[in-house]
Amino acid sequence: MTGYKTGEWIPNINIGKDYDRRFIDASIHYDSLTSLASFFGRDMSVHRHAQHLQIHFIDSGDTHFHIDDKIFRVSGPSLFLTPPAIPHSFCTQKDVSGHVLTIHQSLVWQLFSQSLSQQQDIGLSQGICLSQSAIAAEQDHLWQKLTRVWSDIADEWQVDMPERAAALQSHVSLMLIYIIRLNHERISSMPISNDDIRVYKRFSSEVETHYKTAMKVPDYASKIGVSESRLTQICQRVSHSSPKQNVRQRRLQEIKRLLTFTQLSITEIAFEMGFSNPAYFTRFFKKEMHMTPLEFRKHASQ
Repeated sequence: MTGYKTGEWIPNINIGKDYDRRFIDASIHYDSLTSLASFFGRDMSVHRHAQHLQIHFIDSGDTHFHIDDKIFRVSGPSLFLTPPAIPHSFCTQKDVSGHVLTIHQSLVWQLFSQSLSQQQDIGLSQGICLSQSAIAAEQDHLWQKLTRVWSDIADEWQVDMPERAAALQSHVSLMLIYIIRLNHERISSMPISNDDIRVYKRFSSEVETHYKTAMKVPDYASKIGVSESRLTQICQRVSHSSPKQNVRQRRLQEIKRLLTFTQLSITEIAFEMGFSNPAYFTRFFKKEMHMTPLEFRKHASQ
């Protein structure tokens, strides 16, 4: 299994174009791990799937997975989720069997449109490794449901029945929900290390310095010296929100303070907060607060 260096060119594999052209425009592609391994090999060097989320479900056996900066070595039933465009590589032994599902990111957005429109992090933005042996006893029923839904997807894929696409989307939606729930329990049960707290404090300090600018999450991660995925994981563990949510809430806090306690105009506040366009500032605020800045100011003065 080959590692990679930041900045090097990483090949993009499009399953519909490079493997199974019958499904070149499909939003869902399923195949057995054995079939894919016979085509691509069992020792996959670093690659990515732009605009596609990919999930490997391993029935049994030893598997090594490298997703972004995380390395997973797992024995037994397990699951690996790779977000769109994230570099990854893996190696499975010749007796390892399982399933591989490739999902276009637009379908994920569609299935979770309400959560995403509310800017809730549904937990699919970073690499995930779930192992049955590491699942708490009270969560084993979720793992069993997860196993069954993979069988349902495999069965549905084999036969072209009426409303097949709708059925597949329903199964995929259920499977993603089970993954989200199992991963949430895994993160919630993980202790917060001193190193996590140190990184989060550094991130909070950088947010306090730069929240009035257009600085993006990758820029914060670079300043702190960690990967974006690790920063996301730490923020979720410590603050139960994503880095983007942390920055947005700090900006909103300051905007509301300026609207409430100063006489600055909406345009002045927009420029003060780093918005180049007052109209965009108003759209941003209304999306977050469900009222315009002027309406908020009027309400706050009452």
